[in-house]
Amino acid sequence: MKLSIIIVSYNVRAYLEQCLQSVQKALEGIEGEVWVVDNCSQDDSVAVLRRDYSWVRLIVNTENMGFARANNLAIRQSQSDYVLLLNPDTIVEKPTLRGVLDFMDAHPEAGGAGVMMHNEDGTLAPESRRALPTPWVSALKMLGFTKRYYMSHLPWDQPGRIEVISGAFCLLRCKALDQVGLLDEDFFMYGEDIDLSYRLLKGGWQNWYLPFEITHFKGKSTYKSDYRYVHNFYQAMLIFFRKHYSHFSFLYTFPVKVAIYFCAFIALIDLLRKKLHLKV
Repeated sequence: MKLSIIIVSYNVRAYLEQCLQSVQKALEGIEGEVWVVDNCSQDDSVAVLRRDYSWVRLIVNTENMGFARANNLAIRQSQSDYVLLLNPDTIVEKPTLRGVLDFMDAHPEAGGAGVMMHNEDGTLAPESRRALPTPWVSALKMLGFTKRYYMSHLPWDQPGRIEVISGAFCLLRCKALDQVGLLDEDFFMYGEDIDLSYRLLKGGWQNWYLPFEITHFKGKSTYKSDYRYVHNFYQAMLIFFRKHYSHFSFLYTFPVKVAIYFCAFIALIDLLRKKLHLKV
């Protein structure tokens, strides 16, 4: 089989349906399959999938296993040349899958690829192309200097080598996954795409940005209004730094770690302020 598309879903039935409808059209003429891993949704996602989407291979979890573990469940059961990790809050344009697969077939050194992501309002999403969050790049980003992190020097209309592929649309060569390993399940949500992208680069593979389009309704597949989101997001940043940059000088990494804790504290205070404001 050419392609296995894996969608991890949690309580986003409406977005999941429009995603699946776009994927079905984009898969025309491609030997592929679609997996949906439901992370114990409390809405009617599973019932609707079983009733209306019999062509989807469904895994139903009895708990929310997180993004990495859920994707790995389906990856281990798939048998394709490529896997695509796709967010349920996306719409894939019809030429996108064929275009990305043709590029990957023509570039055997490419381990993974991301695409041009549009926000809900049609604007370009800068996270379509990202650099590794080294201590220096992270410090710049936290200070508001984001051009390096978002690799703004790259043209939008041409393929370009990048460092980090977004987990919202992350097409991976299975041969490369066999070499570097699957998603690191220490990451519950967030950061696993950065970690895997880094391991691909360390394994000698290339990561690419390709000018094929999707729309990403960013944040609709996760809840950013509770304390668990803040914990998961900033915990992922700490896990990545401990895993890959612990060998750096204390004087180099300490300010970044302090900045992570500070940003997490500010995010919690802002969240508390919003909740108190809603109660008034």
